[in-house]
Amino acid sequence: MRIKDRVVVVTGASSGIGRAAALALAGHDCALVLTARREGALQQVAEECTARGGQAIVVPADVTDADAVQQVARQALDRFGRIDVWINAAAVTVFGPFQDTPLQDFRRVVDVNLMGYVHGCRAALAVLREQGRGVLINVSSIVGVIAQPYTPAYGTTKFAIRALSTSLRQELWLDGARGVKVCTVLPATIDTPLFQQAANYTGREVRAMPPVYTPERVAHTIVSLVRRPRREVVVGPMGRSLVLQSKFTPGFVEKLMAFQVHRRHLSRKHPAPAGSGNLHEPAAGTGSARGGWHGGRRTALRRTATAAMLLGAAVASASRRQR
Repeated sequence: MRIKDRVVVVTGASSGIGRAAALALAGHDCALVLTARREGALQQVAEECTARGGQAIVVPADVTDADAVQQVARQALDRFGRIDVWINAAAVTVFGPFQDTPLQDFRRVVDVNLMGYVHGCRAALAVLREQGRGVLINVSSIVGVIAQPYTPAYGTTKFAIRALSTSLRQELWLDGARGVKVCTVLPATIDTPLFQQAANYTGREVRAMPPVYTPERVAHTIVSLVRRPRREVVVGPMGRSLVLQSKFTPGFVEKLMAFQVHRRHLSRKHPAPAGSGNLHEPAAGTGSARGGWHGGRRTALRRTATAAMLLGAAVASASRRQR
């Protein structure tokens, strides 16, 4: 599919990956339909999209509300007459030991990250199937392949998003709907405000776990999927290395992820009060694609060091098995 003049709906467009994707697509003269909870933040994104050469309309909605998401699709059709691409990128998270995480917060993560995608997929596919063509892009995570401690709700939803996407691809194939494509994006750690805005019951400050990649890197992948849809794409060399390694030494990678999260994702120096973050109320302000975690800087050294550690540990693991 050519990108120029495509009509694209983006959920979670007020910050992070959704915002970066909207801006990248605006640079290709796309017409954007932007949705999230924060109208003020969406208005700023719309202005930035227009400055880059695209068109943009704002439709505030909470993706947990199925009717509100259907209204996003209706307004896209009313304004532009079609939907070519739908990107599900809304996400929230909660950090905390499983037993200490309030059930209402666990449920909210599932409602946003999974049911929000279900609502988006239903609204999008109703249009794309009727048109006979289009691309649906669901943003998952490498945590949807390799789970981590202290974020069981988030990991559960990211695994489920991959399953949802696979199931939809299968149904479309069985129905002969060859022109409708479903893609899944699996980013590694990305420099977004997700970590500052997360609910947190660990007692420790949450930090982005290195290596950290820029949201623009994910946006570039999303643009490439609009051009040439693929089933699943991992973003970030370290993410690809972990996913590959998990196929050969799953137990080792599971322990490595646990160690990395415990030592590097949660601060050992800075405590943090318990709180529900932006789960139930949106964060204040006009939002940002980046979270200030220096994605794109200092990443090369960290990537090299982590890759060396992975390789060395894998070799040691294989050596032990051969003895």
